Amino acid sequence: MIFPRFSKAPANSPNIHDPPREVHAPSPPTDYCAAYTANPFADSNAEDSGAGTKEYVHVRIQQRNGRKSLTTVQGLKKEFSYSRILKDLKKEFCCNGTVVQDPELGQVIQLQGDQRKNVSTFLIQAGIVKKEQIKIHGF
Repeated sequence: MIFPRFSKAPANSPNIHDPPREVHAPSPPTDYCAAYTANPFADSNAEDSGAGTKEYVHVRIQQRNGRKSLTTVQGLKKEFSYSRILKDLKKEFCCNGTVVQDPELGQVIQLQGDQRKNVSTFLIQAGIVKKEQIKIHGF
């Protein structure tokens, strides 16, 4: 319900004094890494076969109290924007989450609930990691 003091016109009638709204095209997909310019879908080259491609992304589940659980993602490259990835993960899976700074592991993404399969498919489809680089741990 819209209260009269917060609106200029009645709730069910359009305001004839306002100009018509413009229709905008949907925004382009989020760019997770502005510095990363290589095509994530291209085949690997000689320059790709370095030690950086053998790094694994670990997706784990931690049991909290009762039926509550926590999904953690660690091992993503530092040049990715963790906050943007987290924002899209939270929106996609309808859960809450945070980025935690760990002294040994670096930045770790934490999500509420068992999101292991969802996170792994999201990371692969977004081109952030390859399927061979993901290790799923737990139960």
